[in-house]
Amino acid sequence: MNFPKFWAQGSYKNFFAWRWSDTSQAEAESLATAAARRVAELFASGRPPKGGAYAYSNSDRPMREPVLGEFRTPDGTLAAAVTRNSYGCQVLNTARIMFVDVDLPEPKRAGGGFFSKLFGKKPEPVPSGNPAEERVLAQADTWAQKNPGWGWRVYRTKAGLRLLATHALFDPESADTQAAFDALGADPLYRRLCQIQKCFRARLTPKPWRCNQSNPPGRWPWPNAKAEACFNAWESKYRNACTGHATCELIATLGNHSVHPEIQPILTTHDETTLATSKLKLA
Repeated sequence: MNFPKFWAQGSYKNFFAWRWSDTSQAEAESLATAAARRVAELFASGRPPKGGAYAYSNSDRPMREPVLGEFRTPDGTLAAAVTRNSYGCQVLNTARIMFVDVDLPEPKRAGGGFFSKLFGKKPEPVPSGNPAEERVLAQADTWAQKNPGWGWRVYRTKAGLRLLATHALFDPESADTQAAFDALGADPLYRRLCQIQKCFRARLTPKPWRCNQSNPPGRWPWPNAKAEACFNAWESKYRNACTGHATCELIATLGNHSVHPEIQPILTTHDETTLATSKLKLA
């Protein structure tokens, strides 16, 4: 996982750049100023960065997110971290616990499909009627049957499905991970993010606009105490707005039902924080 502790925004003439450091704030500031200078020099030479100034080196930079909490193994290895993303949501980042994010189109018809075959009748919660969802569930079930020992917990999100492999630990860049991503049709942007961050990610709290809440007034790191106080006030309203909403909904457990011991505590936190079994409205 790659979440630098120190961040700084550097400036040179009319150009700005964010840079980071795991060592010190001073190093982050020095790197940010140097990056802003390089952008200015590129524009002056008639060779602006591809995608414009704001995309400069954005393809490989870590996420600018504060770490709110950590999970460590008995030997002290960092297993997972909870961070806050740019629009104020808590996000679970796992070093070796595989989450697969699959975006789906809106359902156009009702029906049982895979659920009827799996359970013999419509379960609670009832199927969404989205044929694309039925297809991914069938693909996950087929994968578990063809790969003995694999187990999936499948969650419905507002925009698709989230799958959690519960039987073993995985490297985000391993061949097994990429094969599972391919088989299930993982979102390309999610796959890229996993490679950049060297971890898997799963949003724990609702998106603010789905709870009739505005976006945060600013972004970490705060430039001053006033900006931090404004965010804290926003966060209090956001927490209240989240009441009555779940982030995902557990809809199926496929294949091996046993849970790897390192996964269990993080699975519990995920399900409790997302309200995965509450049957509340998804956001």
